[in-house]
Amino acid sequence: MKLQWPGLASFRRRILFRSVFLLLGLAVVALAVMLLQVEKQLGYQNYQTSFGKTQAQIVARLNHPAGQLALINANRADGPATPLRPYVLPYAALDFDDANKVQQAVETAGCLVQYRDYSAVCTAIGNNPWAGGFIYLAGRFASGPLVSRVGGERNLELVHRVRVAVTLRGQTERWIAPFERTETMPAARVLSDNAAAVRGRLTGFVDTGSSTLGAVKPVRDFRGWLWQSGQCVDGARVLASGVDSGCKRGSFYSIRLPVTLFQEALFQRGEMAWPPADLDKIEVRIEVLGPDDADPSATKIFDSNEGNATAPFALNDLKSLLLPGETLTIRKLGQSAQQSAPMATIKGALDVPEPAAPWVERLLRRLPLGGLDTPLAATERINTSNAAFELSLTGDVRGLNKSLAAVATRMSWFVGAMLAAIALAWVIIEVGLIRRITVLNGRARAVSKRVQGSKGLVDFDLADLRGKDELGSLAGALHDLLQRVNDDVQREQIRAEQEKDMWQAVGHEIMSPLQSLMVLHGAPEDPSARYIQRMQQAVRVLYGSASPSEAFQSTQVTLAPICLNEFLKHVADNAPAIGIDNVQLHNADASDAIYADADEYSLEDVITHVLQNAQRFRPAGSPITVRLDATATHASIAITNVGPAIDESLIDKIFEYGVSDNAVATAGGNRGQGLYVAKTYMAKMGGTITAANTGDGVRFLLTLPRAVRAGT
Repeated sequence: MKLQWPGLASFRRRILFRSVFLLLGLAVVALAVMLLQVEKQLGYQNYQTSFGKTQAQIVARLNHPAGQLALINANRADGPATPLRPYVLPYAALDFDDANKVQQAVETAGCLVQYRDYSAVCTAIGNNPWAGGFIYLAGRFASGPLVSRVGGERNLELVHRVRVAVTLRGQTERWIAPFERTETMPAARVLSDNAAAVRGRLTGFVDTGSSTLGAVKPVRDFRGWLWQSGQCVDGARVLASGVDSGCKRGSFYSIRLPVTLFQEALFQRGEMAWPPADLDKIEVRIEVLGPDDADPSATKIFDSNEGNATAPFALNDLKSLLLPGETLTIRKLGQSAQQSAPMATIKGALDVPEPAAPWVERLLRRLPLGGLDTPLAATERINTSNAAFELSLTGDVRGLNKSLAAVATRMSWFVGAMLAAIALAWVIIEVGLIRRITVLNGRARAVSKRVQGSKGLVDFDLADLRGKDELGSLAGALHDLLQRVNDDVQREQIRAEQEKDMWQAVGHEIMSPLQSLMVLHGAPEDPSARYIQRMQQAVRVLYGSASPSEAFQSTQVTLAPICLNEFLKHVADNAPAIGIDNVQLHNADASDAIYADADEYSLEDVITHVLQNAQRFRPAGSPITVRLDATATHASIAITNVGPAIDESLIDKIFEYGVSDNAVATAGGNRGQGLYVAKTYMAKMGGTITAANTGDGVRFLLTLPRAVRAGT
């Protein structure tokens, strides 16, 4: 006798579910460990690549003249930008007589101190003392046309001038240098704004504090030049006649200052120390002054002691290139190429490690990857015109474990959440599904006996899933239940058809009285005739439709040229008949009639809906203005009322069916249908309708394509 095992299928399903969830949990753990090992290996490889790129960037930066300037002036790394202190240039001297050369030299060296108002200045000395004990000043500023000193003018307040002060070892030397124009640049260099560039000399005198020059001679070794471009730096223009239109033009100056203490040191016996040991204690101030009879606020054009200055590139700026744990050491090499004490040690930004779980750190250390804790180091040599420097860059990959452990700790919460979700899903399926399916098995069989079905379902045929297990019983029960649902749907369809027939009968019965009213008010001069015709059209639109929105979408309009001037006048005159007074019409009496392609009844429905909307929201007695305008291709009708603005969240939705921003109107039976009808009809007529807030009210703009005058 063959034994029957009715519970075997159910037991087999439970084993399958439990095995799947167990394997899924193991797969999540294995995947997390594998990804952690891969990330550790990739992190080490990426760090080696990044270390090499950092080394290349630092070497390239320091081989540039701006980097050499930072190396030569390493003691200026932490100093403030102002007051100005001279830098040692990687050049012997500056060719201060040539604007292009000196500008290229200071910009390449990167010694310019930048200001927010376009101004910039470089204060420096050459790296060769035998080029002369001079301080070089080169920079730019923006001003109006330069006023030159002519004819031996001694009143300096009438011209543009430069004032320079140098404080060294307790002594201060001051110079005042008025601008003396020498020439206008050739016509070939005149810029597109029709203003020629100007060149002039800055003649230096000892500054006594007086605004008037006495019978003094210029300082012999003071040299200065000033060049003003013809181009406006603020986007303004210069008139064709050369008269300034109020723009500011860029000026570049180059000055050589003869410092007495430097020159005296050149003629002393013994080896001269260059650059001076107290170079970083020398303070230089330069001011550019305009004529005092001009705008008082523009008298001082530039002052180097302004606090909005940005210092040139310094060694500390390399800190942004270093990763946490990396250290850059810079040493200056002597003549015997022996290493000296480090003159700069720069460390990467301090990385505050995030808290990491101890078990994650232990797991990372156990993951196999040889050589991970090996430190990286590289050495480079930078040669400058003053000296040679050695760069030592070291890195530590042990920080990767800490950062990766912090990331892994954060991700462990996600892995734990995934495992918890898997366990929760297993509990839900085990307790809330499998057990309930077992109970449902018996109940579903009982329910299926009570379900009466004749031919079964065609679209929901579940007969192939019938079986002895819970799923088979559930499939059989669903098969019968879906058949019942199908029967209910068919009955609902029949009821919908009956309701549609009822609406058709109602529409038919309404049309008969409207026909009678049309006979009573059929005269063209009778205002009621127009509204009766619109009622008939509305009934025809809704007649035989399942829903109002479908009826409006399926409406057919007949386009014909309409004179909008006469049409809007007729609508405004008849507005009081529907309870809308004080409708003011503008531009409708123009001599040029404006025609547009539209359906007369549909367009009147659109305007009436908009007027009714304006009527509901305007203050009592306030006007509703209707303005007619036209372009070559389109005619526009603007309807404006005074009242509350439309909520910005609804301004793009008020034309949708059933949307209304008036709670009172909605409660009173407003279905949010009027503006939907207006937009639908305008689209069918090839036009548009939009709404916008005007500040004190709302404006609706209707746009229609223009048509040629009828009969032409």
